Amino acid sequence: MKIDLEGEVNKRIEEISHQVKSRATRASNELRVSALNVLSNRRKRSGKEYRKPFTKNITYTASAPGEPPALRTGNLRVSWRSMAVSERMDKDLTVRPAITTDVKYAPWLDEGTDTIVPRPIEKPIIEDAIPRIRKIFEEPY
Repeated sequence: MKIDLEGEVNKRIEEISHQVKSRATRASNELRVSALNVLSNRRKRSGKEYRKPFTKNITYTASAPGEPPALRTGNLRVSWRSMAVSERMDKDLTVRPAITTDVKYAPWLDEGTDTIVPRPIEKPIIEDAIPRIRKIFEEPY
């Protein structure tokens, strides 16, 4: 009986690669859940109180410098999309779980500008998600 060792090894490598890509997708979903949590209106903010635009009596509390942005319209909160990018170079596979937003003011809030003190978004999202992402990648293959 002849065993195709190279074929079996390649088959196992492909199975593991598929699992890694699947885990990256799950991890990116965890990042998105964290974005929803960090930008939730259930989180208390300690900034100034404002009237919501286009309303008469509804107010919201803005974020203070250093706090994640407060929820006003919800556009930033719901704009996050999960993505898992995988790249194969020769026999190496690199996967990157990520989330992205097309809201143009997100970097202005996160990094600040000349007139806006930073309201961090990226770091709190990652800190919230990292324990769950670690568990995903620590599962046995």
